[in-house]
Amino acid sequence: QVQLVESGGGLVQPGGSLRLSCAASGSIISIVYMGWYRQAPGKERELVATIFSNGATAYADSVKGRFTISRDNAANTMYVQMNSLKPEDTAVYYCNARIYYQKYATNSYWGQGTQVTVSS
Repeated sequence: QVQLVESGGGLVQPGGSLRLSCAASGSIISIVYMGWYRQAPGKERELVATIFSNGATAYADSVKGRFTISRDNAANTMYVQMNSLKPEDTAVYYCNARIYYQKYATNSYWGQGTQVTVSS
């Protein structure tokens, strides 16, 4: 059993910053990659940023230069530092990870989501 728990969401004014965390726990052999998705009301869930086990990162065009994803491998925890936030960044942010739960078996796991609201 693997759990992902997000934290750090909240209300922030345009131009402000937030830092989200995602902690993975349970039967973890290793983590292939971790990523942040978001879903705004009436829209499909979209990939925001991904970080791989080798440290490589990828970002959606809409957040490049404003969001920075990072990972603490020892703690199985991922972060995203979100700067220069805009109202269009308002969404529920979800943590996702592909994890080896057995030596040769992986699964994709999701957190419960954390609300980010950017508004004056």
